[in-house]
Amino acid sequence: MLTHHLLNALSLPVLGSLSLVPTALAKETQYITGTNLDGVTTRLALDRTPALYTGDFGDCLGGQSLLNITKFDAAFYYDNSTILFHLDGTTNLRNESIMLYISVEAYGESRFSMTVNPCNVNIYSMCPLTAEQPVEAFALFQIGPQQVSGIPQIAYEVPDIEGFARIQIFANSSQTEIGCFQAVMRNGNSFSQPESVSTVLGIFTAVAIIASFATAAYGVSIPHMRSHYAHSLSVLIVFETFQSIFFSGALSLPWPSVLPAWWSNFAWSAGLVPSASVVRSINPFVGVSGNASQVGGAGSTVINNQGGLTQQIYGRSLTSNIATEVFRRVPEIVKDAGRALTKRQPYDPNNPYDYNWNGDPVQPGMPLPGDWTGFAGELSELSIPAPNVFMVGLIWLLVILGLVVVLLVTFKYSLEGLAKLRWIKQDRLEYFRTHWMGYLIVAVLRTLLIAFFSITTLAMFQFAINGSAGPTAIAAVVFAIFVVGMGGVIMDALRLRLRYGTFSLEPDRILLRKGKMFGCLPCVALVRLSQLREEESGEKPVGSLPFIRWHFVDNDPHRRSVHKDELYVKRFGWLSARYRLSRWWFFAFWLTYQFIRACFLGAAAGSPLAQVFGLFIVDILALVIIAILNPYEGQRNTALAVWLLGLTRVATTGLSIAFLPDFNLNRIIVTVIGVVIIVIQALLTIAVLILIILGGISSWMSLSRNREYFSSEMLEGVRIRYFEHIEQRATGERPPPKPKSKSKTALKLDSSEEFPKLPKEPYFTVTSVRRAPKIEDEDGDYIAEINPPHVTGGVTFTPGATRRVSRSASVGSRHSVSSLPRGARVHRASWSSRDFSQWQIDQDRPNPALVRRMSSGPGHIRGSSANIGGVLQGQPSVSSLRTGTPIPSSRPMTPTKEVPEKESGLEKVKETEMVVEKDTEKSYLEDSQ
Repeated sequence: MLTHHLLNALSLPVLGSLSLVPTALAKETQYITGTNLDGVTTRLALDRTPALYTGDFGDCLGGQSLLNITKFDAAFYYDNSTILFHLDGTTNLRNESIMLYISVEAYGESRFSMTVNPCNVNIYSMCPLTAEQPVEAFALFQIGPQQVSGIPQIAYEVPDIEGFARIQIFANSSQTEIGCFQAVMRNGNSFSQPESVSTVLGIFTAVAIIASFATAAYGVSIPHMRSHYAHSLSVLIVFETFQSIFFSGALSLPWPSVLPAWWSNFAWSAGLVPSASVVRSINPFVGVSGNASQVGGAGSTVINNQGGLTQQIYGRSLTSNIATEVFRRVPEIVKDAGRALTKRQPYDPNNPYDYNWNGDPVQPGMPLPGDWTGFAGELSELSIPAPNVFMVGLIWLLVILGLVVVLLVTFKYSLEGLAKLRWIKQDRLEYFRTHWMGYLIVAVLRTLLIAFFSITTLAMFQFAINGSAGPTAIAAVVFAIFVVGMGGVIMDALRLRLRYGTFSLEPDRILLRKGKMFGCLPCVALVRLSQLREEESGEKPVGSLPFIRWHFVDNDPHRRSVHKDELYVKRFGWLSARYRLSRWWFFAFWLTYQFIRACFLGAAAGSPLAQVFGLFIVDILALVIIAILNPYEGQRNTALAVWLLGLTRVATTGLSIAFLPDFNLNRIIVTVIGVVIIVIQALLTIAVLILIILGGISSWMSLSRNREYFSSEMLEGVRIRYFEHIEQRATGERPPPKPKSKSKTALKLDSSEEFPKLPKEPYFTVTSVRRAPKIEDEDGDYIAEINPPHVTGGVTFTPGATRRVSRSASVGSRHSVSSLPRGARVHRASWSSRDFSQWQIDQDRPNPALVRRMSSGPGHIRGSSANIGGVLQGQPSVSSLRTGTPIPSSRPMTPTKEVPEKESGLEKVKETEMVVEKDTEKSYLEDSQ
């Protein structure tokens, strides 16, 4: 029966390179019959993937093995209870008899082990081991349920199984270990999906970049552009979020295998794009050398086994007896197969006997497969050696800077070409086209600011690993440029605003006031006395504590605020534009916080305990301080940067404390904690994607601020409220408290208080009108004059353009001898109640929301003309004055046509009013003459 199972197992994919079947049959799917550990017999395809198999492999003696291995494949086929083992390589030993010890370890525990004498299982290339004979070890093990009972069922399905397969080679003459090779175990499921996850994240990030740039480039009024730019989702925060997730693995902890796989999806945000050609090109410079096509080397390492492993290998064991008996029954075809498998051939997808699940020799400078300790373990998922990481990040940063310059210059000259071809209007993005050099400089500086945390962390990590002199020197220079250069820019930005004033220290108090948490839980709220509104000062506090207030006092109280100072916004708006008026300096705090985090993650790599607890304390303090400051003007930036990202950092670092070796937790529990961290960071990532979509919609609304109507009627009300919110937040003051909701009955009772009735005045009501015919009704000229043709659309009034023809000297004018004054306007002499009703309906007709728009700030006016019809429609109707109906107030909105600040202001409004008055007086004089 055992021989029957072994014969069925001979057709496994490993025999594909033997070419033992005709070529005509190689392209067809071949099937075998197999019985799994549960006793179920099924037909199995030859090209199926094993339940567990090995990936990349390396030398677990640190390059001191006396064999050079080019192939190390091991797999477990659950469906036919078979273990496959394949080892190819060479050695420089002249003649040595050996013993093999094969083991599988998963989640910190040994799950399978077997001692094999190669002479007893027909592995002739290792019996004995000689330099003239290449190593061609191939074995198939038919096993039972007891031998794999230690492997849990979840290991076949959980992503990124934490385990490895190891083969150890011992010399019989000296009873020492002369070779050890280890390969990571896989099951086909993984959290590492950079082709899909990284692509999606990159697309969403590009949307955020376009939306943010559009709000910064569209418009002509700098303060107006800044206010809309402040409410777009910050690209800096998006990259900070992704970088924070990736650099969570920079802590020197033994990570569970699931976390480095998950973090590899965010490596691109830190400028670490896996590229084998880039890594190979800088290997000689960073001091990484070795043969990438094999693992192993010369030398011998004596194993310190205290007799335990030696006794198992060189004594008789039940497992060895079973293996010897099994392989004596293997047909002679297996020996021929072992001789044929001397070199791995490229994978042939048309060959059903071939497979591509195998691993490759680990690249020089990489940690041993199956070891995910520290930042080097995370980088192993990217195939980037730790000594190469800084240079790889620097190279991609230079590439990104060049790409930013090329894209911005291309966009500018593309607009110029489209304008010359008259495919777009001549004034389309005119401010950007005339100031594109400033935008280019700001874009480069903004890119360097985004890369500050990543580059400084990688530079200090380069110092910590004591790498080669060349890359370390470059890291020192780049580190100095970033710290000194960016720090100097920050100091210059602060000095430019703070040099015309002094800091004042005044006494203050912290009031303890009653409040509610989450709208229902009573609590005590801490409020500073200096921050209370006038209407809030009447409430009696529970208690108070002495405090101090340190604030800046400007020498010129009438000096423009930082967000209204056009020169400052042009120069340092890329730093301060997104923050509130009272927190414009927050960029200095943010840069300091990022530098401290980089020091813990990069420089403290040699002290895991201080690194983890220090970073945990820093993240907690930063969360509390940033939450108190509440620096961002936009609500989406506040939600993401202050709460979502801050809480995720604290949770990730806090849970990572459990990974410290001092606690020595079970690896399965460690894996569960790792999955919890993945869930938290995945929710954060989903929130970022949702905020990017909302930010794109809000930026779309901002680009329509100069349009009377919005393309989406459903979002018209949202756009109105969004513009009002932008206007209110730009003032730097807290929004007024929302009125408490009341029932309909209470609203009816309080309607008199909310909308006071107008004082009663003498009035009359016309119920019906009847007019008798008159003689002048027969005059055609008179009828044509008093009933002019109806003109559609609103009446447009242009100052100085309205001229009325004087009829004072006209003989045919019947109104020249009437009782009307000379300057009075001629109205229709005859009308009916129907005409009066139609006029009243016209007055009550609702108008579009944007017709009632007012300026968002003093000095903003409409472009060339004022719509008198819109003004009249905003006035109360006769029916509302008569019945006392509340009059809806118009909402303050951004101007219909945005104009530069220098062309607006109260002086411009006064000049326009004077011109209108002069034209009106002139027309009256002409009529009187």
